Amino acid sequence: MDRWGITIPFFDETLIESRSLIAQLPELGYTDAWSAEVNGTDGFVPLALAAEWAPALRLGSAIVPVSTRGPGLLAMSAATIADLAPGRFVLGIGASSPAIVEHWNAGEFVKPYARTRDTLRFLRAALAGEKVTERYETFAVKGFRLERAPAVSPKIVLAALRPGMLRLAAREADGAITNWLSPQDVRKVRAELGEGTELIARLFVMVTQDGARAREVARRMLAGYLTVPVYAAFHDWLGRGEVLRPMHEAWAAGDRRAAVKAIPDEVVDDLIVYGDAATCRARIREYVAGGLDTPVLAPLSGGDVPLDQVVRELAPTLD
Repeated sequence: MDRWGITIPFFDETLIESRSLIAQLPELGYTDAWSAEVNGTDGFVPLALAAEWAPALRLGSAIVPVSTRGPGLLAMSAATIADLAPGRFVLGIGASSPAIVEHWNAGEFVKPYARTRDTLRFLRAALAGEKVTERYETFAVKGFRLERAPAVSPKIVLAALRPGMLRLAAREADGAITNWLSPQDVRKVRAELGEGTELIARLFVMVTQDGARAREVARRMLAGYLTVPVYAAFHDWLGRGEVLRPMHEAWAAGDRRAAVKAIPDEVVDDLIVYGDAATCRARIREYVAGGLDTPVLAPLSGGDVPLDQVVRELAPTLD
């Protein structure tokens, strides 16, 4: 069966308000529920509740930053969810960004590739119940052992946007998570990751036949994301460097409005899924055809129908 995931909690709903709809996800055909961690809910609590509300779902974090928690705390949180959902939890970790790590969490965004690699190696050992005393390149741990290691150690997947991290995910992790890409871009990402390693991506979806409105919402989101250095580098690698140059120049000059306007329609149409529900489902299937194993839908508010109806209309069972 194809995997078909969704982001929890839902846009414009609290976690408790999302409870009833989360519980219905398996019967609608969804296989996965994935959390996020930026400046809303944390990455673990939604999964803990979903483990009880919808026990048939696979649960994943996309992603928990490796530099906003200590290694031991990250292992404890992961072990807790793994115990609540044995064999159904996937721990997604990643470098995140300077804004999240440094500006919001008083951490240090240093050597992001190495910190992610080191955290992955520590977690492999810690979640297996080993006592860890190790000096890694980016941190050291002395004498850490989980009081209760999970009976089933979770899979670990990495946020990966460019070749180095994609290759690390293929070598040492159980999968890769990517974001803000087109179905055609999936093929390039898959070529770097190789076959046999799970590829996961969050896809932002608006069910609406008002293309102008969808593009307006999407442009604001894209300007906020694609100006982050890691995403700027990702889209340079994907071949959008020149077409996005006016946006970057306006953003650097402090003109946010001009930056939003400078994003071409074709870029918006590449990176956002919109249209009626059938059109959106067909577009998501294009990602899968390109090599995406697990689409994780993120329905956006502002479309033509209420959120609960959107979740139902995007269900894979309707195809």
